[in-house]
Amino acid sequence: MNEENKIGNYKFVAEPFWVDFSGHLTMGVLGNCLLNCAGFHAADRGFGIANLNEANYTWVLSRLAVDLDDMPYQYEPFEIETWVENVYRLFTDRNFAIINKDGRKIGYVRSIWAMIDMNTRHPADLLKLHGGNITEYICQDVPCPVERPSRITLADGGKLVSSHRVVYNDIDINGHVNSVRYIEHVLDLFPMSLYQSKRIRRFEIAYVAESYFGDRLDFFTSEDKSDESKEVYNIEIKKNGSDVVCRSKIIFD
Repeated sequence: MNEENKIGNYKFVAEPFWVDFSGHLTMGVLGNCLLNCAGFHAADRGFGIANLNEANYTWVLSRLAVDLDDMPYQYEPFEIETWVENVYRLFTDRNFAIINKDGRKIGYVRSIWAMIDMNTRHPADLLKLHGGNITEYICQDVPCPVERPSRITLADGGKLVSSHRVVYNDIDINGHVNSVRYIEHVLDLFPMSLYQSKRIRRFEIAYVAESYFGDRLDFFTSEDKSDESKEVYNIEIKKNGSDVVCRSKIIFD
Protein backbone atom coordinates (compact mmCIF):
# COMPACT_ATOMS: atom_id res chain seq x y z
CA MET A 1 0.00 0.00 0.00
CA ASN A 2 1.45 3.39 -0.95
CA GLU A 3 1.77 6.24 1.53
CA GLU A 4 -0.97 8.35 -0.08
CA ASN A 5 -3.58 5.70 0.68
CA LYS A 6 -2.54 5.73 4.33
CA ILE A 7 -3.11 9.49 4.80
CA GLY A 8 -6.53 11.10 5.03
CA ASN A 9 -7.08 14.70 3.88
CA TYR A 10 -10.23 16.59 4.90
CA LYS A 11 -11.33 20.09 3.93
CA PHE A 12 -13.06 22.67 6.14
CA VAL A 13 -14.00 26.36 6.19
CA ALA A 14 -13.70 28.48 9.34
CA GLU A 15 -17.38 29.32 9.72
CA PRO A 16 -18.28 32.52 11.65
CA PHE A 17 -19.71 30.49 14.57
CA TRP A 18 -16.44 28.53 14.78
CA VAL A 19 -14.24 31.51 15.63
CA ASP A 20 -13.60 33.60 18.74
CA PHE A 21 -13.50 37.38 19.29
CA SER A 22 -10.23 37.59 17.31
CA GLY A 23 -11.79 35.93 14.26
CA HIS A 24 -9.61 32.83 14.59
CA LEU A 25 -10.77 29.23 14.96
CA THR A 26 -11.21 28.21 18.60
CA MET A 27 -9.27 25.34 20.14
CA GLY A 28 -12.51 23.57 20.98
CA VAL A 29 -13.67 23.63 17.36
CA LEU A 30 -10.26 22.52 16.17
CA GLY A 31 -10.46 19.62 18.62
CA ASN A 32 -13.83 18.64 17.22
CA CYS A 33 -12.46 18.79 13.65
CA LEU A 34 -9.52 16.58 14.65
CA LEU A 35 -11.85 13.99 16.18
CA ASN A 36 -14.04 14.04 13.08
CA CYS A 37 -11.01 13.52 10.84
CA ALA A 38 -9.87 10.59 12.97
CA GLY A 39 -13.35 9.11 12.61
CA PHE A 40 -13.48 9.65 8.85
CA HIS A 41 -10.02 8.17 8.34
CA ALA A 42 -10.78 5.09 10.45
CA ALA A 43 -14.19 4.54 8.85
CA ASP A 44 -12.78 4.78 5.31
CA ARG A 45 -10.35 2.00 6.20
CA GLY A 46 -12.77 -0.37 7.91
CA PHE A 47 -12.07 0.31 11.58
CA GLY A 48 -14.42 3.21 12.31
CA ILE A 49 -16.82 3.47 15.22
CA ALA A 50 -19.80 2.13 13.27
CA ASN A 51 -17.91 -1.07 12.48
CA LEU A 52 -16.60 -1.40 16.03
CA ASN A 53 -20.01 -0.81 17.59
CA GLU A 54 -21.33 -3.90 15.83
CA ALA A 55 -18.84 -5.91 17.89
CA ASN A 56 -19.53 -3.82 21.02
CA TYR A 57 -16.29 -1.81 20.86
CA THR A 58 -15.56 1.89 20.46
CA TRP A 59 -12.61 4.28 20.19
CA VAL A 60 -11.68 6.59 23.06
CA LEU A 61 -9.17 9.43 23.01
CA SER A 62 -6.47 9.07 25.65
CA ARG A 63 -4.08 11.98 25.00
CA LEU A 64 -3.90 14.99 22.72
CA ALA A 65 -1.06 17.46 22.14
CA VAL A 66 -1.66 20.39 19.76
CA ASP A 67 1.23 22.62 18.66
CA LEU A 68 0.31 25.73 16.63
CA ASP A 69 2.01 28.54 14.71
CA ASP A 70 -1.32 30.04 13.69
CA MET A 71 -5.06 29.37 13.45
CA PRO A 72 -7.37 29.63 10.40
CA TYR A 73 -9.25 32.95 10.19
CA GLN A 74 -12.96 33.45 9.65
CA TYR A 75 -14.19 32.22 6.23
CA GLU A 76 -10.76 30.82 5.34
CA PRO A 77 -10.56 27.27 3.97
CA PHE A 78 -8.20 24.90 5.71
CA GLU A 79 -7.32 21.23 5.58
CA ILE A 80 -6.42 18.57 8.10
CA GLU A 81 -4.29 15.56 7.26
CA THR A 82 -4.20 12.52 9.54
CA TRP A 83 -2.34 9.24 9.64
CA VAL A 84 -1.55 6.38 12.02
CA GLU A 85 2.07 6.46 13.17
CA ASN A 86 2.17 3.36 15.40
CA VAL A 87 -0.11 0.56 16.58
CA TYR A 88 0.50 -1.24 19.87
CA ARG A 89 -1.58 -3.90 21.57
CA LEU A 90 -3.67 -1.47 23.62
CA PHE A 91 -2.96 1.94 22.07
CA THR A 92 -2.40 3.61 18.72
CA ASP A 93 -0.57 6.83 17.87
CA ARG A 94 -2.40 9.10 15.42
CA ASN A 95 -0.90 12.33 14.05
CA PHE A 96 -2.40 15.34 12.30
CA ALA A 97 -1.17 18.30 10.24
CA ILE A 98 -3.19 21.53 9.95
CA ILE A 99 -2.82 23.27 6.58
CA ASN A 100 -3.86 26.87 5.93
CA LYS A 101 -5.42 28.42 2.82
CA ASP A 102 -1.98 28.92 1.25
CA GLY A 103 -1.03 25.27 1.66
CA ARG A 104 1.34 25.95 4.55
CA LYS A 105 1.37 23.63 7.54
CA ILE A 106 0.57 25.83 10.54
CA GLY A 107 0.25 23.17 13.21
CA TYR A 108 0.80 19.55 14.13
CA VAL A 109 -1.00 17.28 16.55
CA ARG A 110 -0.08 14.05 18.29
CA SER A 111 -2.78 11.86 19.81
CA ILE A 112 -3.09 8.50 21.53
CA TRP A 113 -6.21 6.34 21.25
CA ALA A 114 -7.49 3.13 22.78
CA MET A 115 -10.25 0.76 21.72
CA ILE A 116 -12.47 -0.29 24.62
CA ASP A 117 -15.12 -2.91 25.26
CA MET A 118 -18.38 -0.97 25.68
CA ASN A 119 -19.59 -3.35 28.42
CA THR A 120 -16.48 -3.67 30.57
CA ARG A 121 -14.96 -0.25 29.63
CA HIS A 122 -11.60 -2.04 29.51
CA PRO A 123 -9.08 -1.67 26.65
CA ALA A 124 -9.25 -4.26 23.87
CA ASP A 125 -6.42 -5.81 21.84
CA LEU A 126 -5.91 -3.68 18.71
CA LEU A 127 -3.77 -6.33 17.07
CA LYS A 128 -6.81 -8.60 16.95
CA LEU A 129 -8.98 -5.97 15.25
CA HIS A 130 -9.97 -7.29 11.81
CA GLY A 131 -7.18 -9.82 12.01
CA GLY A 132 -4.63 -7.13 12.80
CA ASN A 133 -4.95 -5.34 9.46
CA ILE A 134 -4.96 -1.93 11.16
CA THR A 135 -1.16 -2.29 11.08
CA GLU A 136 -1.29 -2.06 7.27
CA TYR A 137 -2.06 1.64 7.65
CA ILE A 138 0.96 2.53 9.79
CA CYS A 139 2.73 5.49 8.21
CA GLN A 140 6.04 6.39 9.86
CA ASP A 141 7.65 8.31 7.00
CA VAL A 142 5.51 11.45 7.38
CA PRO A 143 7.09 13.97 9.77
CA CYS A 144 5.27 15.26 12.83
CA PRO A 145 7.90 17.64 14.25
CA VAL A 146 6.37 18.32 17.67
CA GLU A 147 6.92 16.84 21.11
CA ARG A 148 4.89 13.90 22.28
CA PRO A 149 2.33 14.44 25.07
CA SER A 150 4.14 15.15 28.32
CA ARG A 151 3.55 14.02 31.89
CA ILE A 152 1.45 16.74 33.52
CA THR A 153 1.84 17.44 37.23
CA LEU A 154 0.60 20.24 39.46
CA ALA A 155 2.80 21.87 42.08
CA ASP A 156 1.37 21.23 45.58
CA GLY A 157 -1.83 19.87 44.06
CA GLY A 158 -2.75 23.19 42.44
CA LYS A 159 -5.31 25.78 43.43
CA LEU A 160 -9.06 25.25 43.13
CA VAL A 161 -10.26 27.93 40.70
CA SER A 162 -13.66 26.74 39.44
CA SER A 163 -16.35 24.07 39.71
CA HIS A 164 -18.94 22.86 37.22
CA ARG A 165 -21.91 20.53 37.48
CA VAL A 166 -22.10 18.24 34.43
CA VAL A 167 -25.19 19.12 32.38
CA TYR A 168 -27.02 17.90 29.28
CA ASN A 169 -24.79 19.75 26.78
CA ASP A 170 -21.68 18.06 28.21
CA ILE A 171 -22.81 14.50 27.43
CA ASP A 172 -22.00 12.63 24.22
CA ILE A 173 -23.43 9.52 22.57
CA ASN A 174 -21.40 7.27 24.88
CA GLY A 175 -23.20 8.73 27.91
CA HIS A 176 -20.17 10.48 29.39
CA VAL A 177 -18.69 13.97 29.14
CA ASN A 178 -17.54 14.72 25.60
CA SER A 179 -13.75 15.02 25.31
CA VAL A 180 -14.07 18.40 23.55
CA ARG A 181 -16.19 19.77 26.38
CA TYR A 182 -13.27 19.26 28.76
CA ILE A 183 -11.14 21.35 26.40
CA GLU A 184 -13.74 24.13 26.37
CA HIS A 185 -14.11 24.10 30.15
CA VAL A 186 -10.32 24.34 30.57
CA LEU A 187 -10.10 27.29 28.17
CA ASP A 188 -12.84 29.09 30.12
CA LEU A 189 -10.64 29.12 33.24
CA PHE A 190 -8.54 32.01 31.89
CA PRO A 191 -9.49 35.70 31.58
CA MET A 192 -10.23 37.41 28.28
CA SER A 193 -7.23 39.70 28.84
CA LEU A 194 -4.86 36.74 28.52
CA TYR A 195 -6.32 35.74 25.16
CA GLN A 196 -6.18 39.38 24.01
CA SER A 197 -2.46 39.68 24.76
CA LYS A 198 -1.19 36.17 23.97
CA ARG A 199 -2.04 33.14 21.88
CA ILE A 200 -2.10 29.44 22.61
CA ARG A 201 1.16 27.94 21.42
CA ARG A 202 0.58 24.42 22.72
CA PHE A 203 -2.37 22.64 24.28
CA GLU A 204 -2.25 19.21 25.89
CA ILE A 205 -4.90 17.10 27.53
CA ALA A 206 -4.73 13.61 29.05
CA TYR A 207 -7.94 11.74 29.81
CA VAL A 208 -7.83 9.58 32.93
CA ALA A 209 -11.42 8.60 33.79
CA GLU A 210 -15.00 9.20 32.66
CA SER A 211 -17.51 11.57 34.24
CA TYR A 212 -21.27 11.58 33.89
CA PHE A 213 -24.39 13.71 34.13
CA GLY A 214 -24.70 15.35 37.54
CA ASP A 215 -21.04 14.89 38.54
CA ARG A 216 -19.31 17.92 40.04
CA LEU A 217 -16.07 18.79 38.27
CA ASP A 218 -13.47 20.77 40.25
CA PHE A 219 -10.71 22.56 38.33
CA PHE A 220 -7.27 23.02 39.88
CA THR A 221 -4.47 25.04 38.29
CA SER A 222 -0.81 25.78 38.89
CA GLU A 223 1.53 28.02 36.93
CA ASP A 224 4.89 26.73 35.75
CA LYS A 225 7.34 29.66 35.87
CA SER A 226 10.41 27.78 34.68
CA ASP A 227 10.39 29.67 31.36
CA GLU A 228 9.83 33.41 31.79
CA SER A 229 9.23 33.93 28.06
CA LYS A 230 6.00 31.91 28.20
CA GLU A 231 2.99 31.52 30.44
CA VAL A 232 2.54 27.84 31.22
CA TYR A 233 -0.40 26.46 33.19
CA ASN A 234 -1.09 22.93 34.36
CA ILE A 235 -4.69 21.96 35.06
CA GLU A 236 -6.24 18.99 36.85
CA ILE A 237 -9.93 18.14 36.85
CA LYS A 238 -11.41 16.01 39.61
CA LYS A 239 -14.95 14.72 39.90
CA ASN A 240 -17.04 14.68 43.06
CA GLY A 241 -14.16 15.81 45.22
CA SER A 242 -11.83 12.87 44.66
CA ASP A 243 -11.17 11.07 41.35
CA VAL A 244 -8.95 12.70 38.71
CA VAL A 245 -10.79 12.86 35.39
CA CYS A 246 -8.19 14.54 33.22
CA ARG A 247 -5.10 16.76 33.21
CA SER A 248 -4.19 19.53 30.82
CA LYS A 249 -1.35 21.92 29.98
CA ILE A 250 -1.55 25.23 28.11
CA ILE A 251 1.42 27.25 26.88
CA PHE A 252 0.71 30.88 25.96
CA ASP A 253 3.26 33.04 24.16
